[in-house]
Amino acid sequence: MAITAWGSRVAAKQQACRDKIPKEWLLPASITNLLQAPLSDHPNRVIDMDIPRKSGIMSEKELNITEKFTVEELLQQLRKGVLSSLEVTIAFSKRAAMAQQLLSCLTETYFPEAQDRARFLDGEKAAGRITADSHNNIFGRTLNPHNTALTAGGSSGGEGALVAFRGSLLGIGTDIAGSIRIPSLCCGTYGFKPSTERIPYGGQPSPVRDGLTFFEPSAGPIANDIQALNLLCRSILSMRPAMYDATALDVPWRDLEVPPSVPKLRFGLLTEDPAFPLHPPVKRALAQAVSALEAKGHQVVPISPSRAQVSNALALAFAYFGLDDPPAHIAASGEPLVPSVIQAMQAFGAFKCDFLADCEGLQGIPRLAALNVKRQSIADEWREVWRDERLDAVIGPSAQNTAVAHDTYGLPPYTLLLNVLDYPACVLPFGRASSALDPEPLIIGAGQVGPNYEPKLVHGAPTSIQVFTNKMRDEECLQMATIVDECLRAV
Repeated sequence: MAITAWGSRVAAKQQACRDKIPKEWLLPASITNLLQAPLSDHPNRVIDMDIPRKSGIMSEKELNITEKFTVEELLQQLRKGVLSSLEVTIAFSKRAAMAQQLLSCLTETYFPEAQDRARFLDGEKAAGRITADSHNNIFGRTLNPHNTALTAGGSSGGEGALVAFRGSLLGIGTDIAGSIRIPSLCCGTYGFKPSTERIPYGGQPSPVRDGLTFFEPSAGPIANDIQALNLLCRSILSMRPAMYDATALDVPWRDLEVPPSVPKLRFGLLTEDPAFPLHPPVKRALAQAVSALEAKGHQVVPISPSRAQVSNALALAFAYFGLDDPPAHIAASGEPLVPSVIQAMQAFGAFKCDFLADCEGLQGIPRLAALNVKRQSIADEWREVWRDERLDAVIGPSAQNTAVAHDTYGLPPYTLLLNVLDYPACVLPFGRASSALDPEPLIIGAGQVGPNYEPKLVHGAPTSIQVFTNKMRDEECLQMATIVDECLRAV
């Protein structure tokens, strides 16, 4: 397909997206003139600007609906009849429309259909029945509401930006290398990657050729509070989705016993991999998290890089991804590569690891088999870590960096490890980058990979930590993450 052909289709799609926003929801010039354009080149702190309130598009009640409630609290208001489904839908639709105009975070919008559904639900209730970068050639670049000069993460960056802007309280992303957790860490939200096949995934496009499987994507929630992560997973899994989707395991939600007081737990600490040095704000957040846990009487046990195998897992994952010749698929589309993909390819080209040295020269089924053996060796090492250290959970960095400049995020070693292991993992927002507390730049050295740390650029960006447990221990992961979150909130 010629470039002009796909380009004209892109233009038509972009115009159709703009036309779906009601005229009365368009931001006035008095608001857009406050922003430095182009947005992606300037640090517009959209959340701090309080645009929904200043725009005059939303009533005070609608602002309260979108700002004052958690997901569980909002459900209670709906059950009690304090709020109607239509009121809630219109409030979040208005805010989502503003988010789209500012952040380009939506791909498809169904505002009229959502209102029709809300009216139906209100009628049912009256009758008594309660019922990582994100940038592509079609929709352009999604922007970070904390700072439009920083990436929103991908590939579920639209969901992360929308939830952070509170255009939605709860969203669903997909994750094969960190695509739930990376937008969460960049946008300052909570995100949970379940074990594969817990949340149904049938009918979704595959990142590789249909039928070629090595490790699968997971679907999971992105939200502004950790209770919402629990709520979505419990709601879906309690319905036994395997009865409706053959891709889902028939493993219903397990309600864990809640002890009268929090026991003293033993946490592993995923330490810095020398190839992927942590930026100073990330190091600081992780150290503060360790102190917060120890202050509550919990033990924290470091896990060495040689046992954690972060670099080995990243090398293995990219070898798997390369089995299906991704450049050939992209070339067939006629589209150019977006800059972030080029940058990630260059970063991986600079990454050196001898873990797969004995797989060189293998092709086809022999190569796939050899990679599977390597994957099992990583799983075996981690099995010994859990057993030897008697761990309840592990905490570690979500990434080596916070949100960074567009097209510079690079590789996702600290999230991708857990896709290779198929471990459930939760990202918890905790703190902010600070040019005052961490004033010295960090330049990536020889033998290292990653973006440089630019203190002034990322000042104010959310920091986070990651919590994970063993495979299929999703309920325990959310329970441990809730305990960790409570410790962090007490700091």
